[in-house]
Amino acid sequence: LKDFCDAMFCDVNPIPVKTAMNLLGWDVGPLRLPLCDPTEAGLEKIKAALERRGLAAKT
Repeated sequence: LKDFCDAMFCDVNPIPVKTAMNLLGWDVGPLRLPLCDPTEAGLEKIKAALERRGLAAKT
């Protein structure tokens, strides 16, 4: 699970957690200022971690 934990801390929380939940279909809403969307690299890391755990469709 280390790769999953690393993905959840690839950016300031709650950015990765809310992003992952939205990717999984849980409508937790957008991030509020001063938080912003994860970087492209961070988003790919989150998606890959979810895919490895069988939690999201492979893209």
